[in-house]
Amino acid sequence: MTRFRLVRLLRTLSSEIYLIWAGDRRLGQVDIHYSDGSVQADIFLEAQLDEEERQGLFSQLDEDIVSSYLPSFERDQFIITVFIGQEVDSINYPAGSEEVGEN
Repeated sequence: MTRFRLVRLLRTLSSEIYLIWAGDRRLGQVDIHYSDGSVQADIFLEAQLDEEERQGLFSQLDEDIVSSYLPSFERDQFIITVFIGQEVDSINYPAGSEEVGEN
């Protein structure tokens, strides 16, 4: 089974964002949101994973990340939604030192 490398980009009190890697290849990103007794994970894949790989990723997310925040016996549900696509752009908005509204 593939073991994925999960690299955290951001963490707040109720959410986390991780990049998903397989070796030196970026496979996508997962945004995880925690709320009382439930967890919502949105996975954005840049490549197809077969069913076994997806199940392995779900299990690894649960074991390595989600359970450390909210163990399975303390949560009602862990909902995972998977999207497949490609990154089109990544910008820091507004760009540079210009103020919004300046002419």
